[in-house]
Amino acid sequence: MRPLGSFWPCGTVYGVLLNFRAELAELGQQMQQAPYMAEPKAPVLYVKPANTWSGSGSAIVLPAQAGQVEVGASVAMVIGEPNPARSRGPARASVAGYVLVNDLSLPHSSFFRPPVKVKCPDGFLGLGPVWVPAAQAGDPAGFVLDVAINGVLRQSVYFSDLVRAADTLLDDVGEFMTLRCGDLLLLGCDRGRPLAAAGDQVEIGMRNQAAFGSLCNTLLLAPQEGA
Repeated sequence: MRPLGSFWPCGTVYGVLLNFRAELAELGQQMQQAPYMAEPKAPVLYVKPANTWSGSGSAIVLPAQAGQVEVGASVAMVIGEPNPARSRGPARASVAGYVLVNDLSLPHSSFFRPPVKVKCPDGFLGLGPVWVPAAQAGDPAGFVLDVAINGVLRQSVYFSDLVRAADTLLDDVGEFMTLRCGDLLLLGCDRGRPLAAAGDQVEIGMRNQAAFGSLCNTLLLAPQEGA
């Protein structure tokens, strides 16, 4: 495992929507309506810009109007140097390793617009304390995340349920854009994301893989103007 500071920040962080089977099934009827009229044929991406990045152990200050936030437990692929042996995609991206992430968002129900306001407030991406090299991490299909809020288990995320497995996701994204060394590409967040509020401590850990460490953040509420 390698300290987070050895690569962060040095690239772009991309999130992925609808990459868990249960999440896609839940929204399947909505996808058939305008403006989409069909399920997406390619990965649906969004960006978590640098203002959202929060290290493990740091406090995340919620917007003053936020009552609760969705906890989006996921794993990000750390993009490595281009690999000429890969046959698909202009960049032929490789995976150097994996890191825990907490892709926070304000509760919302619509995917009809880019989710900037709900996903990009300051501090809304917790990043694990270390990244684990790909060879040590093993097959991402075996990853299981446990999410605890104030010490109580609230969700378990099984990456065997991905619509696009890690390698497929990497190839499909590479069909239309270049991923560069140091970028992060999240594998997605499953349905049933637990809600947390100011004062809560959120902890995400990889089951049976201590090398990933624990991603822990405390949520605080921003003071209102004039208070």
